[in-house]
Amino acid sequence: MKGRPGSRKQKPTEISATLTVRIQPRSSKNGVLRREDGSLKIRLTAPPVDGAANEALVEFLSKTLSVSKSAVEIVSGHTSREKRVKISGMGEADITRLLNIDSR
Repeated sequence: MKGRPGSRKQKPTEISATLTVRIQPRSSKNGVLRREDGSLKIRLTAPPVDGAANEALVEFLSKTLSVSKSAVEIVSGHTSREKRVKISGMGEADITRLLNIDSR
């Protein structure tokens, strides 16, 4: 049986960063700060019901980092306050700079 040579197209290496965040829902205003352990604490005005806080997190990060909502993905912790979030298209240094937090 003849077939085509096994040539795979390689995708260009995509830059991404995974952040560990702790969410504080029902806050008086949206904001972000770095915790002592190096993770981020993100305050959101949305309540923690029916995925509203997760949607608010994706929207907050996409607007703050100037990326599309599809570039922000909650990897784990969908029902927890502790979450891992993957940001595609930028590195951790860029994210730290855009969130205006000091890297310790």
